[in-house]
Amino acid sequence: MIRFTCPCCGAEIFFDSRSCGSCKSLLAFDPRTLKFEQLQKTSASGTLAASSGNLCQNGTNYGVCNWLAESGAQEGLCYGCQFNRTIPNLSRGENLERWHTIEAGKKRLLFSIIRLGLPLNNGWEHPNGGLLFDFLEDTRSSPSAESFFETTGFLDGVITLNVLEADPALRFVEQKAANEVYRTVLGHLRHEIGHYFFTSFCEEEGLKKRFDALFGDNASDYSSALDHFYAHGPKERWEDDHITPYASAHPSEDWAETWGHYLHIHDTLETAASFGLIDAQPQLLGFDQRIDRWRALSVGFNELNRSMGLADAYPFVINPKVEEKLGFAAEVAKFLKTMDPSSAAAQPPS
Repeated sequence: MIRFTCPCCGAEIFFDSRSCGSCKSLLAFDPRTLKFEQLQKTSASGTLAASSGNLCQNGTNYGVCNWLAESGAQEGLCYGCQFNRTIPNLSRGENLERWHTIEAGKKRLLFSIIRLGLPLNNGWEHPNGGLLFDFLEDTRSSPSAESFFETTGFLDGVITLNVLEADPALRFVEQKAANEVYRTVLGHLRHEIGHYFFTSFCEEEGLKKRFDALFGDNASDYSSALDHFYAHGPKERWEDDHITPYASAHPSEDWAETWGHYLHIHDTLETAASFGLIDAQPQLLGFDQRIDRWRALSVGFNELNRSMGLADAYPFVINPKVEEKLGFAAEVAKFLKTMDPSSAAAQPPS
């Protein structure tokens, strides 16, 4: 994440800011320029508008978005909210706050994708290869929900996230049941978009050969592998070759976990550089340099957390095999940037 300043007074603001804490101006984020603009009410309709568009309707109507929508955008939605296919059932009051949490994580994900220069289209405009999101609930989060169980995952261009992941108490229960050391909405989304991007490079012969050598045969029986994982746990000595126990379940999950951590590392290094904690933005560093800085930085902020009586922020070990897999993720990111946006799985905003 980069740093932001108020366009009116220059005070520091933040990615999720809707107003300036100093001058009180109403603000919105423009995903095309990656800057904030001042909002003002139009005299005719009272719409909150800036020079390059209006506040997204999901911000105006529900308070869950602070991005600008282009003038004439479909349903008045911003670039990020146009990826939504299903939103939580808002007739249940608790789901509005959950949706706000989900949107915050999704917007951070999209910001990282834009900053990396990766192609990304929504599935409404690009039904063959675009991306959509379903935010679904089941009886675990809403006893009166129609569905008994909704699985977070990716299938046919759609990332599904169970809204219970946006409830800290419910998410903690799931985390303990899965024996995980880390579980967040943003972590889920970064993992699932790894599955999405796999469909963009899996036909490239050189990358597919490298993938098979590092991760294994992605065509191996997925259902059986997951059934075995949930019945018997991770592979013995999983930590020798994988970033998490779940990564050992199947090559597809190993890749998605690796990609998720690639985004964790890139975004955190960018934030650290923006605040002067490391000496260069990750885009200006070679892969080995990024990993060196990440090792030092992650140890430091883990110790800071411990000093405050908190759990480690990054409770993972990057061993040589995992480092090699992360290097492959960096290769994939470089490849995706070269794709023709019109034929790629997606396209960033201009």
